Amino acid sequence: MGVSTIYISLATFAPASFAQMRSSVYKPTAITSGVDVNDILTDKDIPTGQKGFARDYEINVQKDERLEIEVNSGNFDTVLSLLNSKGEVVAENDDAVGESSNSLIFFKVRQSGNYIVRVSSFGGSSGGKFTLKVNRLQVIK
Repeated sequence: MGVSTIYISLATFAPASFAQMRSSVYKPTAITSGVDVNDILTDKDIPTGQKGFARDYEINVQKDERLEIEVNSGNFDTVLSLLNSKGEVVAENDDAVGESSNSLIFFKVRQSGNYIVRVSSFGGSSGGKFTLKVNRLQVIK
C-alpha cells in the first residue's frame, strides 16, 4: 500500500460561503414607537415550528415605560409576542378583544434594553399583509 496525499483548498469555497453566511445572519428590523410598520409575512420568514412563520422587529425601551403593541391583518390570524434581551417571552397575545383575529399587548417595561416584537401567524397560515404599531403610553397624573 502506498501513502496518498490529499490536498484541500478552502480558498475556492470560502468567499462564497462567507457571503452566504453574511446574508443569512439573523437581524431583526429596528423600529421606533409612533410609526406604523406595513409589512408582509411570508413563508420565507422564520419558521415557528407550529406550521406558521414569524417576522421580528427590535425596539429599544426604557424601564417603567408603558407600551401598547398592536398588529392588524385581514389576511391571517396574527400572534404577537414580546421577547426581552435574553430571548424570553415576557408578553404574548393571539386574539385581542371580541371576535377579532388581530393581536394586542399592553406591557410595562421592567428592565431597559432592546426587546423583540414578533409577529407570527397562527394555525399554519402562511401570512400576508399586516400593520404593526408600537405606542409609548403616558401616565396621567
